[in-house]
Amino acid sequence: MKIDGEFIKLDSFLKAVNAVSSGGEAKIAIQDGFVIVNGETETRRGRKLRPGDTVEVRGGKRYGVE
Repeated sequence: MKIDGEFIKLDSFLKAVNAVSSGGEAKIAIQDGFVIVNGETETRRGRKLRPGDTVEVRGGKRYGVE
């Protein structure tokens, strides 16, 4: 997904790519350890994603940040 600014927060990114349907769902998925950023489990929903990062939802798709 191409972002407009310097970064996008992880929870907002998950909603933008339709990996989750709401902010609450994003919060739960992140806190429960279902989200992997650059190969490592990420539990901070405010994690700043920048171009070149990859995000994977366990059991789901992998997304690239552009």
